[in-house]
Amino acid sequence: MWAVIKKEFKSYFYSPIGYIFIGVFLIAFSVSFYFTVLENANINFEYIYYSLPTILVLAFIIPLLTMRAFSEERKTGTEQLLLTSPISITKIVLGKFIAAVGVVAITEIFTFIYFGILCHYGVPKLTTTFVTLLGLLLFTMSYISFGMLTSSITENQIISGIISIGFFIITWVLPEFNTNLESYSFINMFYKYTQGEIEIGDTITFITFTITCILLTITVLQRRKSVK
Repeated sequence: MWAVIKKEFKSYFYSPIGYIFIGVFLIAFSVSFYFTVLENANINFEYIYYSLPTILVLAFIIPLLTMRAFSEERKTGTEQLLLTSPISITKIVLGKFIAAVGVVAITEIFTFIYFGILCHYGVPKLTTTFVTLLGLLLFTMSYISFGMLTSSITENQIISGIISIGFFIITWVLPEFNTNLESYSFINMFYKYTQGEIEIGDTITFITFTITCILLTITVLQRRKSVK
C-alpha cells in the first residue's frame, strides 16, 4: 500500500493539482483571516476555518483531489493494469485515499503561519484550534471518500467533480429547507468542532460515512474487475 500512497502523493506535486489545492485554500484562508482578525479584531483562530470563503472554496477544490482518482485510469486505459496488479484493490483505494488526506493535512499545517501572526494580536485558544483542525480533517475525509466513490463510477472527471460539488452544496443547504435535516448537514457538524466540542455522535457519523464510501468504492472496482 505504501507504494500506492507514494505514487499518488508524488502525482499531486508532480502536477499542478497539489499546488493549486494548497494555494487556493490559503488564498481563501487569507481573505477570511483579513476580515475575521484584522477588520473585526477577533482572535478566535478557529472561526477562520468555518468562514464563508474557506468553506465555499473547499466545495470546489476537494474534487481536485478526487475526480481523477479512478476516472483518469478508465479514460487512459490503465485501469486494467491497476485491477490486475499484485496489489489488492483494497490497498489501492486506501492508498489513494491516504494520499489525498495527506495533501489536506499539509494544507492544515500551512495555516499555522496565520496562527503565528494571530499571536501578535492576542492569545488564541490552542485547544479549540486543535479540535477545529480535527473536525476539518474528518470533514474533508468524508468528502474525499465520496469524491473517490463518484470517480470510481464514471470515466469523466468533470462529471465526477460536479457530482462531488453538488453533494457538498446540497448537504450544506439542507437545514435551510427543513430544520429537521440539520443532523444530516456535515457543515453543521463541523461547526461544533469550531466551538471546541468533540461530539461523539458527529465523529462517528464522519468516520462511518467515510468508511462506507471507501467500502462502496472497493465494491465497485471489484465488480468491474470480475467482469473484465
